[in-house]
Amino acid sequence: MGAMKILLASAEAAPFAKVGGLADVVSLLGRSLGVLGHEVRIILPLYAPIDRSNLTPYGQPMIVNMGYGVEFCRLWRGKNFGIEVFFIEFEKYFGRCGIYGESGEGYRDNWERFSFFSRAAIDSCDFTNWIPDVVHAHDWHSGLLPVMLREQRLYRLNGAASVFTIHNMAHHGYAPPELLSFIGLPQKLFHPFAMEAFGAINIMKGAILYADKITTVSRTYADEIKTRAHGCGLDGLLTYRAADLIGICNAVDGDIWSPKNDPMIGANFSHKNLAGKKKCKAALQEKMGLSTDGDILLIGVISRLVEQKGLDVVCDILPNLLNDLRIQFVLLGAGDPILEGRFMAHASNYAGRIAVKIGYDDTLAHMIEAGADCFLMPSRYEPCGLNQMYSMLYGTLPIVRGTGGLCDSVENYDEHTSSGSGFVFHQLDREALYNTIRWACSTYYERRQDFMAMQKYAMQKDFSMDKMANAYLKAYEYAIDSHGKHA
Repeated sequence: MGAMKILLASAEAAPFAKVGGLADVVSLLGRSLGVLGHEVRIILPLYAPIDRSNLTPYGQPMIVNMGYGVEFCRLWRGKNFGIEVFFIEFEKYFGRCGIYGESGEGYRDNWERFSFFSRAAIDSCDFTNWIPDVVHAHDWHSGLLPVMLREQRLYRLNGAASVFTIHNMAHHGYAPPELLSFIGLPQKLFHPFAMEAFGAINIMKGAILYADKITTVSRTYADEIKTRAHGCGLDGLLTYRAADLIGICNAVDGDIWSPKNDPMIGANFSHKNLAGKKKCKAALQEKMGLSTDGDILLIGVISRLVEQKGLDVVCDILPNLLNDLRIQFVLLGAGDPILEGRFMAHASNYAGRIAVKIGYDDTLAHMIEAGADCFLMPSRYEPCGLNQMYSMLYGTLPIVRGTGGLCDSVENYDEHTSSGSGFVFHQLDREALYNTIRWACSTYYERRQDFMAMQKYAMQKDFSMDKMANAYLKAYEYAIDSHGKHA
């Protein structure tokens, strides 16, 4: 198949609007598809904090055809690595400080905000005379796009295939029944075999039902979400659509995450010469107030402090780890105030061995990836994860729970063959986590040659954007071939 026109619709896209990995993945995918010769457009809301100095308004105000009548918004246009990025300006919904909410609370009208965004994203194609071959919607915020493409007479867009990507199954996007009249969808969709769930509209359910193809961000997560444990109530529907569900692992931007040329770390290094990694470790220890010791095992964490990430269990065993093992621990993150306080208390009690920074600091994140010896990710679930991949590329061996994308990207250490790229455990409890960290510690001190061989192997793993982009191109081709054929 020749070059395609591809619309990527998302609530986030780096560097313009970012809360998590979704923003990085969308931007990197757009850039990768562009490099491969496809005509790509990214569209997202124009949130108030977005810098407009490098953006330009596009033409006159645009009509948005809502179910109750018309609204007017304005399109803005910018570029990111040569890829066109369009923004929907509508102050009523997007002229706010946050993307999804403020002070830890989601905006109550998020269903209205992102329903409007989805409708405007569709109308922007006609308005700019640009008709995509594929509309690729990301997470529930743009999940109405596959539904509208099937259920509304969109004329010029009737031939566009749809792909829906699940980045996190836990967030469905619930809305009251009036969403249907709000957006102009037929009332027949308020039905258990369509979008209704527990007396409300489930936007993700609609996207899964109506998209031509569905993807998620790792092969293992694609299997997990078909089970009751991880399907969040939609496992039956995902099993029904299993033939159209594809797992595609996220990629790493090698221009940003590479120890060979990273300007934010203490020294550059490669798998051929790890000398610079020791300098990175010393720089991290100095910056974070840890005791300067080039030989001690340093474990790093960069994470949101939320239940999903399993760091409450880390907090429970941290004193035992520090008392029993010769390790240092550095954490960068924010989230649950109680968990923040517990980690800060540990840092106070173990000064020089634990360092905690509440918040996010991009430079410090790079320094941790480069300077730590191991990286800890004990997630309860992890659709894909990016930090374990960053870590391996920097020779920092991940200690992970075997779930989702962590399974797909980290190869467990085999003492018999001296091979692997990290340390994997499966049951998230204090004993399993303690024993796995102890295993990593004994490998570091007692089998240093194995540890170094694993570092060099991990640094050569392929998490390239071309690999991800080609997998999505196959999904697009499948979607075009099967457009409208599923029930």
